[in-house]
Amino acid sequence: MSGIHPGTPWPLGSSITPRGVNFSVAAPAADRIELLIFKRASASTPERVIELDARRHRSGDYWHVELEGVGEGCCYGYRVFGPLAPGGHGFQPAKVLVDPAARAISGWDVYDRVLATGPTPNAHACLKAVVTERELFDFQRHPRPRHSWQRSVIYELHVGGFTGRDDSGVSPEQRGTYLGLIDKLPYLKELGITAIELLPVFCFDPADAPPGRDNVWGYSPLSWFTPHHGYGCGDDPLQLRHQVRQLVAACHDANIEVLLDVVYNHTTEGTRLGPTLSWRGFADRTYYHQTSSGDYLDVSGCGNSIAANQPISTQLILESMRCWALELGVDGFRFDLGIALSRGNQLKPLDQPPLFRAIEADPQLSDLKLVSEPWDCGGLYRLEDFPAQRIGTWNGHFRDGLRRFWKGDEHSTWTLAQRFKGSPDLYNDKPVALGRSVNLITAHDGFTLADLVAYNRKHNLANGEDNRDGENHNNSWNHGVEGPTTDPQVLALRRRQQRNLLSTLLLARGVPMLLMGDEVGRSQGGNNNSWCQDSPLSWMVWNDDHCDLELKLFLQRLLKLRQALPQLFNPLVPPPETSRKQPQNPHRPVAAMARRGTEQAGLGSLEPHHRHQPAHGQPRRPVVDGLQRLQRAAQLRAAGAGIPLDAVDRYLPARRGGPAGASGAVRRRGHSPGQPQPGAAAGPRSGVRPEALRKRVTGIEPVSSAWKAEVLPLHNTRTGTPEPQPLMGWSVLQHTFIMAVRLHHALA
Repeated sequence: MSGIHPGTPWPLGSSITPRGVNFSVAAPAADRIELLIFKRASASTPERVIELDARRHRSGDYWHVELEGVGEGCCYGYRVFGPLAPGGHGFQPAKVLVDPAARAISGWDVYDRVLATGPTPNAHACLKAVVTERELFDFQRHPRPRHSWQRSVIYELHVGGFTGRDDSGVSPEQRGTYLGLIDKLPYLKELGITAIELLPVFCFDPADAPPGRDNVWGYSPLSWFTPHHGYGCGDDPLQLRHQVRQLVAACHDANIEVLLDVVYNHTTEGTRLGPTLSWRGFADRTYYHQTSSGDYLDVSGCGNSIAANQPISTQLILESMRCWALELGVDGFRFDLGIALSRGNQLKPLDQPPLFRAIEADPQLSDLKLVSEPWDCGGLYRLEDFPAQRIGTWNGHFRDGLRRFWKGDEHSTWTLAQRFKGSPDLYNDKPVALGRSVNLITAHDGFTLADLVAYNRKHNLANGEDNRDGENHNNSWNHGVEGPTTDPQVLALRRRQQRNLLSTLLLARGVPMLLMGDEVGRSQGGNNNSWCQDSPLSWMVWNDDHCDLELKLFLQRLLKLRQALPQLFNPLVPPPETSRKQPQNPHRPVAAMARRGTEQAGLGSLEPHHRHQPAHGQPRRPVVDGLQRLQRAAQLRAAGAGIPLDAVDRYLPARRGGPAGASGAVRRRGHSPGQPQPGAAAGPRSGVRPEALRKRVTGIEPVSSAWKAEVLPLHNTRTGTPEPQPLMGWSVLQHTFIMAVRLHHALA
């Protein structure tokens, strides 16, 4: 037939050729395939139907054709014919299918998810794939930042929610979009993070939700190649890729990496009763884990699980990663429920999963940052033995251990020490390479930092599921009052706890990850599962009147400190844990590093947000003078030596202007400024003694008879006066230094 050529099986999807467009798709069990060409996105019937003859247009498992007279912007779809699977699902030739490798999708104005189910035709209400360019990202003009894991700090955000508010400072047409995010890069740069991790930007179906709600997070992909249309400016599907490139280029220019939260473990097609949109219609038995009787096996919690062990699935995922990394320029991926991708036939866990082996062997993906969740909904949890050498993991034990310690749980101090040192106990007591453990306290699925210290239980009624959704075991504590309060003591304690949690996160060994808005005290009203909330409830807060600017300043100082002294807080090789002998001269090689780092961090300007005036007639002394002994304590920690605590105490800052006999070596029990007086009611709380609480909030609990350290009261290092509530500024950083020294050596 004139204008129709056999085509080639590679590349997958649609690609522009000198004569027109080449189309290629995998359908190993199909009997016959029709390529449908639509005149426009809203067309109800195809303009042309090209039937592919297997003798001419098939190579192995792939069907292909080259078509003249079409080009970029062409809308197309497929009908695939073949036998039904044993469970009565699979090929549905009445349905128009989206190319699994399509780089753009149109037809949203006529699309109906309901009509994609059942046997009825849906050509009048279907989505269409769109032929696009495949230009490579311009890395010459916008090179990757390539931050080392040692200096990396990740900031997780939702593209739509980050600039969704009217007061975000973004123009109305760009709010909640890729381009709108560009306007807020100076904010992220000033904050001090090195990478943003975007919640799913793969194209997803907002209608994949219970009636009356929308899917907002996007953990239900419709395509692994196409950027989500809801984050674009305008209606042209061809512009989405350009807008993503603009965002990535702007991030690279700002020295910020872009990581994507990617969902390869399941799709929006759900159970066997769900819609037939793409994968299911082409190769149901290939793409999805199933029993011999055709029932779907589900370890994603979403109705289906991708069989990533199948070669065709592996190839499609690899091509998707190359599309985003090479064509759109992103710097890495975080695999949602990534361990599910390591399952083989009948969900058997594999020690050498084909997908992970292929990723690690692919030179085009070798310079990317790769992170994964080490768990899935089927109970598989592999942290230290995650079956890939280059893929780091979210450390859920870090999150749980820190939360339990700071809310006062018994028997949690040893665990905190392990997490602070990089969780060696989770990795067979062996040094863990940086990048293997991504530490977090909060993430999108769970309480925000502000809600973690304000709620004992979830409040998800707004989600419409009678509060059944969301995690029930959050290791949170409201500090006496559930939700908002005007009690100054409760508020002061909550503010202090946020600083405690952030300090432990950012000064622990590993790669820290922050959640959008935690730096300004963003609350979701106790909702710990805002997946369907496209509203101010889940949006970033920009109005200064509703932001905790003191907390933001505190976080900025922590990040400056971490970046100035990376070898101190996040050493490439952790100090040995067995030796307790002091080296001959541990200070000399480290002193210069600490001094340079202090200058780079600008510690001379790291003063409390509220300045405390010295006594009348006494000169103001810069903070850096008060840090000299503290720096020496940090040097001892960096030297990796087992140093007696009394030697450490000699280097702690002395208290000036305090009560007689009060010095840096004096440790007190009891009340610390900013928390209720001993005996004061802090609200009901079962299972935690007040003494244990005070130790968690004000100091370190002794863990052995060999260590008799008592609680260190927090005080202002320059005046010796108690710190006002809320506790801010350098005193908390000082306390964190002390914690670092003691946890790394006294608890070893």
